[in-house]
Amino acid sequence: MTDLHDDIARRLRGARQRYTPARRQLVEVLSDGGGPRTIPELLDRAAAGSQSSLYRNLAVLEQADVVRRLQGAGDVSRFELAEDVTGHHHHHLVCLSCGAIDDFELPADAEQALDDAVAAAVTDAGFATDHHRFDLLGTCHRCA
Repeated sequence: MTDLHDDIARRLRGARQRYTPARRQLVEVLSDGGGPRTIPELLDRAAAGSQSSLYRNLAVLEQADVVRRLQGAGDVSRFELAEDVTGHHHHHLVCLSCGAIDDFELPADAEQALDDAVAAAVTDAGFATDHHRFDLLGTCHRCA
């Protein structure tokens, strides 16, 4: 976990920001393996700070490429640590009914096939990618 915090502190310094205790606590909550979190979930889990402070800290962490915002159903956003921070590549199941977002991983051969298909598509389009996201939209088992 120390390497994670060292990396985040370095990213924030590069963005001319500090790694404050509130930001560290937010990173701790997001790194606990519970999946992408909503603002109310983050407020419940991170005891320190107000909602406005949480929004400001999330904005700083997003700008430093530490946190990624995921759009669920409607206007509900969820937040998770960026993949290059965690080193954990994954995709999402997005419920259009309740807004839940769950992580899932593809088997290695399917991930490679997806990478190959993306590479071919972007080459044909003359487009340069940094990474890909693959979200499946539908209805979760709780709403079905």
